[in-house]
Amino acid sequence: MFKKLVTLIGLFMVLLCTAQNNQLFEQATEAYNAGDYAKAADFYNSILENGKHSAAVYYNLGNAYYKQNKIAESIYFYEKALLLSPNDEEIKTNLSYAQNMTIDAIDTMPETGLSRLYKNITGKLTFDQWAYLAIGFMMLFVVLYILFYYSNYSTRKRLTFIGSLLAMFFCIISVIFAYVQRSDFNKDQPAIVFSEESLVKAEPNNSSAEVFILHAGTKVNVLDQLDDWKKIKLADGKTGWLPNDDIKMLKAF
Repeated sequence: MFKKLVTLIGLFMVLLCTAQNNQLFEQATEAYNAGDYAKAADFYNSILENGKHSAAVYYNLGNAYYKQNKIAESIYFYEKALLLSPNDEEIKTNLSYAQNMTIDAIDTMPETGLSRLYKNITGKLTFDQWAYLAIGFMMLFVVLYILFYYSNYSTRKRLTFIGSLLAMFFCIISVIFAYVQRSDFNKDQPAIVFSEESLVKAEPNNSSAEVFILHAGTKVNVLDQLDDWKKIKLADGKTGWLPNDDIKMLKAF
C-alpha cells in the first residue's frame, strides 16, 4: 500500500512539473513574441532550474540572449542545443550569426580527408542514437533469423539468412560508432569564454607570461585543471591557462 502511494505521489509530481514547464514555455514564447526578451530568458531559465533540458529550450534561450546582444550567453546556449541536436541546421545557422559578432577570429586546424569523412559519418547521430540503432538492427536480426529457421522454401531461407547477416553487420557497425562517439564526447570538454577580456597565461599563475588574449564568446576546449586554473586549447592549436571563472563549461547540465 505504501509503495503504491509513493508511486502515485511520484507520478503526480512528474505530471505537475511537466504542466508547469509547459506553462513556462508558453509564457516565454509570448514574452519573446512581444519583444520582452529578458523576461523570455527568465522563463526559459526557470524551465532549466526545474530540471527540464532540451534542445528547444536551449535554442530559444540562445535566441532570447542574442536579441539582447548578449553574445557569449547566446553562443553558450546554441552550443548546448547542438550537443542534444547536433544536426539541426537552424541551430547551426543562428550559432554562426552569433559567432560572427565575436572579436576573436580563430582559424581551425586543417583536417585530412579521412578524418573529415570519419567525423561526417559518426557525427550523423549522437552516441545514444547509434546505440538505439544497434538495438533496432539486433531485433531485426532476431526476427530474420527466426524466419530463416522456420522457412520451408529455399529462396526465403536464402533471403532471410542474408538479411540476418546484414542486420548483424550493421548492428556491429552501429555499436562501434556509438562507442567512438561516446569516447569523443567524453574526451572533448568544450567551454565558452564569458569574461569580456581573458588573459591566457603560459602557466597556471598570475605571474607567468601572457601568451594571448581571448574575448567573450570564444569557444575553447579544456585539457586540464589545476587549482583555480584551466588549461585550454583553441581550434587553431594554441594552448594556455586561464582562470576558472573566465569560462563556462558546456557539458554542465
